[in-house]
Amino acid sequence: MKGNVTLIPVELTRIYIREMTDLQIIELTEIGGKRSFPIVIGMVEACAIERRRSGTEAERPQTHDLLANVIRVLGATVARVEICDLRENTFFANVVLRRGGEEITLDSRPSDAIAVGVAIDAPIFVAEHVLATASVQATQPSLPFAVDEDSESDDDLENVSGDEDDPEGNWWGDQGVSEEDEE
Repeated sequence: MKGNVTLIPVELTRIYIREMTDLQIIELTEIGGKRSFPIVIGMVEACAIERRRSGTEAERPQTHDLLANVIRVLGATVARVEICDLRENTFFANVVLRRGGEEITLDSRPSDAIAVGVAIDAPIFVAEHVLATASVQATQPSLPFAVDEDSESDDDLENVSGDEDDPEGNWWGDQGVSEEDEE
């Protein structure tokens, strides 16, 4: 990251996958701290992250595997993933590569950056201002489903949104925290 931005190490602590919706959630938690926040991601990225976390190998390389392989073949490593900004309820991220003594920063959606990072076991960092803002907004979210704290499986997620015009729920109203629109 450029400038004097403080980066806080985080870890991927949860992934919520709901097969009946495109709305998936990952949760990042400050290492050695108490702050955490969710990021809404797409099904493809959620499945790629969960597949890597569970150690399941795909029969053929998926997109995030391909990118990880290209990085490796070109002689680079993923130094870190950075969630670097939060603007208008959209997270922004970078994948920071290291080749020789040079660092190369690639703009990325957070879900793609984390999927690549998980594929390569790269550390994840969040800019302090993003963590401060997102964790405050997420302290009392009104999730569209109930979450069993002991499980991350689809069976423990129940849709509790009572708004038929908004079946996915209004998580944070106008203060919403989400990734940019999926492509």
